[in-house]
Amino acid sequence: MQKSVRYNEGHALYLALLARKEGTKRGYLSKKTAETNRWHEKWFALYQNVLFYFEGEQSARPAGMYMLEGCNCERVPAPKGCAAGSAKDAALDKQHYFTVLFGHEGQKPLELRCEDEVDGDEWVEAIHQASYSDILIEREVLMQKYIHLVQIVETEKVAANQLRHQLEDQDTEIERLKSEIVALNKTKEKMRPYQGNQEDEDPDIKKIKKVQSFMRGWLCRRKWKTIVQDYICSPHAESMRKRNQIVFNMVEAESEYVHQLYVLVNCFLRPLRMAASSKKPPISHDDVSSIFLNSETIMFLHEIFHQGLKARIANWPTLILADLFDILLPMLNIYQEFVRNHQYSLQVLANCKQNRDFDKLLKQYEANPACEGRMLETFLTYPMFQIPRYIITLHELLAHTPHEHVERKSLEFAKSKLEELSRVMHDEVSDTENIRKNLAIERTIVEGCDILLDTSQTFIRQGSLIQVPSVERGKLSKVRLGSLSLKKEGERQCFLFTKHFLICTRSSGGKLHLLKTGGVLSLIECTLVEETEASDDDCKLNSAVSTKGSGQVFGHLDFKLIVEPTDAPPFTVVLLAPSRQEKAAWTSDISQCIDNIRCNGLMTIVFEENSKVTVPHMIKSDARLHRDDIDICFSKTLNSCKVPQIRYASVERLLERLTDLRFLSIDFLNTFLHTYRIFTTASVVLEKLSDIYRRPFTSIPVRTSSPARTRKLSLTSPLNSRIGALDLSASSAASSPTSNYSPATSPPPTGSKAPLDLSRGLSSPEQSPGSAEDSLENPRLDLCNKLRRSIRRAAVLETVSVDRTIPESTSVVDTAELSPCRSPSTPRHLRYRQPGVQTADNSHCSVSPASAFAIATAAAGHGSPPGFNNSERTCDKEFIIRRAATNRVLNVLRHWVSKHSQDFELNNELKMNVLNLLEEVLRDPDLLPQERKATANILRTLSQDDQDDNHLKIEDIIQMADCPKPECFETLSAMELAEQITLLDHVVFRSIPYEEFLGQGWMKVDKNERTPYIMKTSQHFNDMSNLVASQIMSYADVPSRASAIEKWVAVADICRCLHNYNGVLEITSALNRSAIYRLKKTWAKVSKQTKALMDKLQKTVSSEGRFKNLREMLKNCNPPAVPYLGMYLTDLAFIEEGTPNFTEEGLVNFSKMRMISHIIREIRQFQQTSYRIEHQQKVTHYLLDKSLIIDEDTLYELSLKIEPRLPA
Repeated sequence: MQKSVRYNEGHALYLALLARKEGTKRGYLSKKTAETNRWHEKWFALYQNVLFYFEGEQSARPAGMYMLEGCNCERVPAPKGCAAGSAKDAALDKQHYFTVLFGHEGQKPLELRCEDEVDGDEWVEAIHQASYSDILIEREVLMQKYIHLVQIVETEKVAANQLRHQLEDQDTEIERLKSEIVALNKTKEKMRPYQGNQEDEDPDIKKIKKVQSFMRGWLCRRKWKTIVQDYICSPHAESMRKRNQIVFNMVEAESEYVHQLYVLVNCFLRPLRMAASSKKPPISHDDVSSIFLNSETIMFLHEIFHQGLKARIANWPTLILADLFDILLPMLNIYQEFVRNHQYSLQVLANCKQNRDFDKLLKQYEANPACEGRMLETFLTYPMFQIPRYIITLHELLAHTPHEHVERKSLEFAKSKLEELSRVMHDEVSDTENIRKNLAIERTIVEGCDILLDTSQTFIRQGSLIQVPSVERGKLSKVRLGSLSLKKEGERQCFLFTKHFLICTRSSGGKLHLLKTGGVLSLIECTLVEETEASDDDCKLNSAVSTKGSGQVFGHLDFKLIVEPTDAPPFTVVLLAPSRQEKAAWTSDISQCIDNIRCNGLMTIVFEENSKVTVPHMIKSDARLHRDDIDICFSKTLNSCKVPQIRYASVERLLERLTDLRFLSIDFLNTFLHTYRIFTTASVVLEKLSDIYRRPFTSIPVRTSSPARTRKLSLTSPLNSRIGALDLSASSAASSPTSNYSPATSPPPTGSKAPLDLSRGLSSPEQSPGSAEDSLENPRLDLCNKLRRSIRRAAVLETVSVDRTIPESTSVVDTAELSPCRSPSTPRHLRYRQPGVQTADNSHCSVSPASAFAIATAAAGHGSPPGFNNSERTCDKEFIIRRAATNRVLNVLRHWVSKHSQDFELNNELKMNVLNLLEEVLRDPDLLPQERKATANILRTLSQDDQDDNHLKIEDIIQMADCPKPECFETLSAMELAEQITLLDHVVFRSIPYEEFLGQGWMKVDKNERTPYIMKTSQHFNDMSNLVASQIMSYADVPSRASAIEKWVAVADICRCLHNYNGVLEITSALNRSAIYRLKKTWAKVSKQTKALMDKLQKTVSSEGRFKNLREMLKNCNPPAVPYLGMYLTDLAFIEEGTPNFTEEGLVNFSKMRMISHIIREIRQFQQTSYRIEHQQKVTHYLLDKSLIIDEDTLYELSLKIEPRLPA
């Protein structure tokens, strides 16, 4: 054992056990004893920097241990005594020796040997790494540098002292010279001859001189006063006063911020660290570090910055601050860690509060007078706003700093650096928040979900859907949409991600459970069918749910997912949405995700198998997708298509990304459609879509290829049976399969130049020799098989007749069948076939949009593909690009019409233009059946003016006839009040159009004209709160008021169970009004259970920590729900005030648009799901009766009459 080492025996045994199991190096070695110089074989185990040796491999306790830190291990030759000629000595000579030299004085070296040279080298290398010699050497180098720097500092100090002494000597010399000059002047005046004749001057002359002197002084003073007054009134002086005021306010804010950090560290962090070190710790050190992060380092930094600011204020009116920011800027990177983990720290704090001991201790700390009644969450939130506060301060400071000011450029540089830091922090927070969102969902699932651990999974949406149970023999189950059993047993909590679709059930305890069958659906294996209308033959082919007539049964609210997994038989999942609007939102998002996945998979296969260019390389080859330019700037975060997200861009570049035929990210599409009115108009967007449809070649971006690589993307159609064509619009299929796909099993004759028949789908694996062997060796073939199955489904979906769409589409299809060669641009092998050649179901077209896109994106070699001449390739190119452009335009329009119908309800001109464009699309003779059906669906959705007529509106409730006998508060039950309050709140909340959330219109002077529905929501909130307070104060006796309070608290609790948190806040805010809160006698009669329940409700809707508890409740609840609108308006106001809509170069701040879109999507998620509560006119008549409301002043006067103030 090494000397001068103290250790715990239990710890050493534990380390020895770890070394035996997980040691870096283990094995037998011979050890030479220091006393007898004999070699003994021991079993050694190396763990970290400790080397244990045992008597044998099965020994439980170590015979000894060595600390290897700072040691040196090297190979040594065999001892000289082993050179004898005996066989034993020869065997010893074959041993490999090495020695461990320790750095401690008096420590004898450890001599070891082994039989295998390789084993010896491994032991030497392992011991060398365990000695940390490289780190020690680096430490020595750093120490030498430190000593050198200390010497430089000392030298500089000496030089500074010498200069100081020289300056003091020079000051003394200057004072001496001044005194000599004064003495010389006095001597000169004495030597000046006496000037006579002064007494002989005329008295009038003296008076004139005196008056002249007085006038000159008065004129000078007047002129100086005028100059000063002019400057005081000048814009420059006003700007300087404002600048100084900004600086003074910044110093005060910095002083307050330092005080807040001081309270955070000294009243919470350090006491909790001591508590964590106690005998019975209420919190662990890891949790303390996770909650407070690096707040102590932030406090030290800002204390230094605050001292510098105070020193500059002492030199007022000379205020130079730029150099302070130059010192501060490099250190502000510590905020990245705090901001990135802020949400996690609040979650850890919430988990720790579940411990009663910690919660009690924390309340004790929060009762400290220095906290001023603020909670720990409040102090943890303060650093989140500091960087934006600096940016705003510098922006205001620059607004009042002249361009010729000495620190103008330095302040601009500091502002740009802070904005860049803010952008980086925002990108990191966005990426981190997405990961945490996935992990939060994964933790709520009891069984766990491994696919959510993939960082590339992006959350899209969640909500409640009803799953229709499967039936046998193709018969429709006897269920109806209003069936309570179907709602209760079939309700599912669904989560949509970019790659997967999760279906869960929620237990009574709130936990989620994945379905055993079909709980996790891979979207690449799914086909979406929106309109589940099919013929009777479908029932024979699909054993899941017969959908004939299901549209009438379920009110056209159902859609289904056809799943074809690789290792299981296919099955169908039928889901019901609460409303048509929510169905359109779900199907649009699911179809877009399926499009993106299949598009990426297709491009991967095509490029890897033909041109050896992978998809990331293809994106890198197009610099416009990732490289910053004068009109676009990208962030480091990737979107759902694995393309860098746009940070800033011009309107032209955003429209170009919207119509890029290669991909369309669903998050980009949602953000664009939510916020486009901020930077452009609907007519411009529609004009761009029309232009892409009419001139599809403008949507092909120009790529710059490397000179060293001449292979590039080709628009010709290669005849390769291994390339998987993919239907990008198959996800929006409006019909179910009508026939099984049966690929041909005989390979085509070699050398034949028959035209490509895409109507037959893809070749089976038997068509390509060696495909079976390749599938075992090449894992990419699994994805190929998935894509081939998707094409088979797409080919089947295309064969469905479109007779049920609209009459216009039927006539066009019939005309197309009668004229197979309608368009000269259609390739011969892609034109419509005669009815005699194919069956009637397959007579419409022999190519799908998937095939068109596959050919359009396939890469070809230098030679021409077989089977096509030049004229056919030209026709193919035009036809394929036109079909891909049509597919993209229809995709965008479907999202726009289904998710943003208010745009067309409020703008009739826009609606007519879209209708004209869709009718123009329907008149295209080359339109594919799939595209025709998609166009018909959009037309039908756009033409349904009464699709929301079934929704109750607040105007209808108000205009209803009055009840013959209005109900009073005593006759209404708490359940009736809570349900109708929830119904009214949701009706008002649902009526807000999302465009009112843009531009902070609710804070403008003309807010009633710009955001009328938000104002109505706010007024409704105030009216309901006033009604609660007025009803309580209407009782003269104490027991009645106490009973009313208990009843309203019960109503609030039922609202909480109904997820109406807006109603909870309406009631709790009324109970917290000063007119009611001060009634001590009334509150004394309220039961303890009611008071405890009210405290729980107040804690739920508390604004502490940016409504942390309310956000957590909304995240874990199933819609329908009514959130508090003020929470979202605060988030939007913070985003609007912190970042501008446009940069100084005039580019759109698309990162800001993305944040705004995220909030609007969350709001619309709760707007789209309605409550199934029956309207009771008698209750709503009471709730909306404004004659019962008493104004605030009258309430307080009534409160003083009920319980007068106590004398002082």
